[in-house]
Amino acid sequence: MPYTLREGLAGFSRAKFSAAMAVTALTVALVLIGLVGLLSWQGQQVAEWVKQRVGEVQVFLEPANDTTIERLRIRLEGEVGVDSVEYISTAQAAEIFREEFGEEASLFDDELFLPASFRVRLDPAHAVSDSLVEFQQRVQQWAKVDTVAFERSLLSRVERNVRIYSSVGLGIGLLVVLAALLLVGNTVRLTIYARRLLIRTMKLVGATDGFIRRPFLVEGILQGFLAGVMAALIVWMIYTGLQALVVGLGAEGWPGGSAFLSLFGLVLLGVLLGWLASWIAVRRFIKKVRLS
Repeated sequence: MPYTLREGLAGFSRAKFSAAMAVTALTVALVLIGLVGLLSWQGQQVAEWVKQRVGEVQVFLEPANDTTIERLRIRLEGEVGVDSVEYISTAQAAEIFREEFGEEASLFDDELFLPASFRVRLDPAHAVSDSLVEFQQRVQQWAKVDTVAFERSLLSRVERNVRIYSSVGLGIGLLVVLAALLLVGNTVRLTIYARRLLIRTMKLVGATDGFIRRPFLVEGILQGFLAGVMAALIVWMIYTGLQALVVGLGAEGWPGGSAFLSLFGLVLLGVLLGWLASWIAVRRFIKKVRLS
């Protein structure tokens, strides 16, 4: 182990240019992965917000006293998946009607045709067509409930668009990760090729493939760590700058609830990619080294 660590650290000084190229290539790849991941996460949050708003359920009531209305509110709040319940009186419904229809609202002098209602908003996990249909059918049977309605066709279109967006985002993310592995793997392969004579000499004196491989893996891990730290700083600066420029972009903050957890995950990803790229490159190259 001391030899492995010592040789892994010495690799930086022996091939400074190759090490710098590997760190740079991995940093660029991690920045791309970090930005694509953050933007995809933000897009998913916006999609969930839109789906939740579109999936609002209007529970229109028959004429009822305050006690009955309060019982209905408590019963709705106790339903599985309900995020919030807002009561809209007849007067409030008339005010909303006037705001939305403007001058044409004056054609309807009688406000009694607008029933009182509850505006029910479900959490994102339950704001889907199947759950809303079950909720609608269940609440429709309650006493003093006239009609339960939601924008089913619009919600279906939103869900379809979210699925398309998620598939496209996943595809882009996989392409970026694949490009990162190829980029780093080629750079590491060039680094190892520059030391082909050293590897051949070690095999001639009886060194096993595992013994030869370990220092390169340590070097790859260190390169991944350095690249992860640099990429985390770059992503943090770019993302915080975008949050200041784009209104609403920073509303959801960072994945995991804090910038530290997100950027720490990026550093860990750098270590993993550095190790994986080094392992693949060394494994393939050592097999090609001939002793004669």
